[in-house]
Amino acid sequence: AGNYAADMLPNYLNKEAGYPISLYLDSETRSTIEEFSTSNFIGVNRSEKTYVTPKSTSVLPSITNKSLMQLASDAGYDVQQRDIPLDELDNFDEVIACGTAVIVTSVGKITHLGNDKTYTYSEEVPEVTKMLYEKVKSIQFGESPDEHGWNVPV
Repeated sequence: AGNYAADMLPNYLNKEAGYPISLYLDSETRSTIEEFSTSNFIGVNRSEKTYVTPKSTSVLPSITNKSLMQLASDAGYDVQQRDIPLDELDNFDEVIACGTAVIVTSVGKITHLGNDKTYTYSEEVPEVTKMLYEKVKSIQFGESPDEHGWNVPV
């Protein structure tokens, strides 16, 4: 929640430079990942079966991310909520932006303007991103059992 107050000018400048969203780093050292300007951050390493998302008091809590963490755990992933060093971007096969409106969006590329380094991921929707999206939608539409009691009849 602490990242949104000073967002307007940097976000505007980044969009003008051709970057659709910004990735926030911690304000003290600028070395650990916090969240995207529009959504929570998730990193996936398929071979290690890890789902990693930042743990920070500056990150807006996300019901969507909590749901995805549960579904990733159900699928056998080691779900980790912890500090994520910027250099760990090299270890992820997939980077996901998640939020209420889109559920998940795969991130194809992250450019660190401070050191001119670019981290490149799949241009197509990767397998874990697709699996999580399909699981959420299937539960929302009543096509799969709601094992966690998320749906409430109205």
